[in-house]
Amino acid sequence: MTQPPPPPPNQPSQGGFGPPQGQPPQQPGSGGFGAPQTPPPPQGPPQTPPPQGPPSGYGYPQAPQAPQTPPSGYGYPGQQPPAPYGQPQNPYGQQQAPYGQPQAPYGQPQPPGYGYPQQTVPMHPQATGPGGGGGRSSSQLAVIVAAAVVVIALIIGGGVWYAKSGDAGKDDTASSSGGTSGGSDGEGGGAGGDTPDGTEKVPSDTNSSVLFQVPAPKVEDDTSVVVSGSWLTDKAYVKSGVSEIVGYDPDKGTKLWTIPLPGPVCQASKHVNDDNLTAVAFQPGKPTKDKPSYGCSEVAAIDLDAGKKLWTKHTEVDGSPIRFDNVTVSGDTVAAGGTSGGTAFDIESGKQLWVPKADDGCYDLGYAGGEKLVTVRKCGSYQQPQLHILTIDPKSGGVISEYKMAEGVEYASVVSTEPLVVAAEVGDTDAVGISDVFSIDNKTGKLRIRISVPSDQFEARCSGVTTIEQCKGVVVGNDRLYVETKQHDGSRGSYGMTNEIVAFDLATGKQTGQRADAGDRYTMTPLRMDGGNVIAYKRPPYDKGGQIVSIDGGTFKETKLLENPASRSVRDVETRLSPQYSEIIYSQGHLYMSAVYASELTSTDTRKVHVVAFGAQG
Repeated sequence: MTQPPPPPPNQPSQGGFGPPQGQPPQQPGSGGFGAPQTPPPPQGPPQTPPPQGPPSGYGYPQAPQAPQTPPSGYGYPGQQPPAPYGQPQNPYGQQQAPYGQPQAPYGQPQPPGYGYPQQTVPMHPQATGPGGGGGRSSSQLAVIVAAAVVVIALIIGGGVWYAKSGDAGKDDTASSSGGTSGGSDGEGGGAGGDTPDGTEKVPSDTNSSVLFQVPAPKVEDDTSVVVSGSWLTDKAYVKSGVSEIVGYDPDKGTKLWTIPLPGPVCQASKHVNDDNLTAVAFQPGKPTKDKPSYGCSEVAAIDLDAGKKLWTKHTEVDGSPIRFDNVTVSGDTVAAGGTSGGTAFDIESGKQLWVPKADDGCYDLGYAGGEKLVTVRKCGSYQQPQLHILTIDPKSGGVISEYKMAEGVEYASVVSTEPLVVAAEVGDTDAVGISDVFSIDNKTGKLRIRISVPSDQFEARCSGVTTIEQCKGVVVGNDRLYVETKQHDGSRGSYGMTNEIVAFDLATGKQTGQRADAGDRYTMTPLRMDGGNVIAYKRPPYDKGGQIVSIDGGTFKETKLLENPASRSVRDVETRLSPQYSEIIYSQGHLYMSAVYASELTSTDTRKVHVVAFGAQG
């Protein structure tokens, strides 16, 4: 799968945000901000390459032979919880066919797996038609059309069966507790049904001012380090620095506390539990020019309100520490994984809860948290891998459900764990980690529907091959998928680019007909759900400030919540922190934008910022 190099820190967009061609640029304004500079791209910590063969000591046990009977596992009333992760599972289904054996063609009975009954549903291309996505040109966006008849086509040389869109998993369609679907047919406009109310209120004055800014941290020895991780509680805005985590006053930006670390944070959970506890993974030493990385081997739980590190742990295999590529939180469980293994801890005590055991050459590539805990499990050979998407019990690690993707798909990212939505790159495409989205019933492991999101029409992307839940430009709510479209020319006579956010029904795979327009010279990115509404950031043109808007999940009406200053000095900072390559948090009239990389070059440029915070004036 094609992966681009990491972007320069705070890199501005390449289109639509500068002065129109043929007009002189504005002169730099005064104040604490400067004109954009283009730094050389940072070199982040090296990724651990996938092993040539599955690592020893990890994986799920094979399920024993058993009669095919209905499942009695976790999630059903009156049933027993699943067996602990790494222990033999209840013999619900028959033993899996050995990996590497030919799969039954689409439409033929599939061998049931352990845990809940499931099937391997091969992926299939979807037909497209003109006029979809809400774009102003039918050549730029296409409606995803469900096929009436499943058409089987063998992809020559790949050995993978594909089928026309719309019918795979049709009989498996099940309602999800993730929200109101807002219509059963998924066609036409429609109000989208009832959606839960959000908590974001419209300020009396939506114009914002700069609350504070944090300068880029100093980095020495010509190195580049990851500084990902930002969180907001009622008491503090918290941001990872170089070998530290710092809590700031949400309004003033004064330091409330600092947690020093022996090395830089390399992974950070995007989730927090009900007690505002989260987790990070970090290196045991500070990088130098001679040793740019010590490996991401340490995991710690952080109390974001108290500013305390609760514990630090690492896990060893054959005397060597596991290097973690991702870390997440689900309830009171911290799960960390990578190509050399995975493990889980209790978030308060640090007690190890479970570790995957050895079985048939599989290992946990990583975990996604939030309402559920999901693991992306890699099996098979290096040349012909197969990914298993498992929903597991956070406390015991017991398998609740399993969905097996078609062989040959190397990596997948989890967009949402409830409802379960997984993104993957299928085939040889130009997508950045995503060309298709899979809606999966996480109680049964059955595919609900597959949705095509081709990269020439949509901007959704998932960075990294093992980060598991780092997707941008796509969010899930109301049992729908909200996707950012590709940028395209605005209306006639306007300068710059624009785009939209469109919705897909996760039960039918069809576009709902709803569309939110960014407006001429703005581009819009969905950030998160607020009840049934979508919170989105609108990146500004060269003479405006950015905006935060709320998009009603039913009517798709946009409501402006915040608009940043249009002064040149402020815009220079804001546009450096593009949505694709920065962390953006909005809550109750406060907007925080922060960098995810720091390098020696950025630390010597006083105009570079680590964090900039905006607040509504009313």
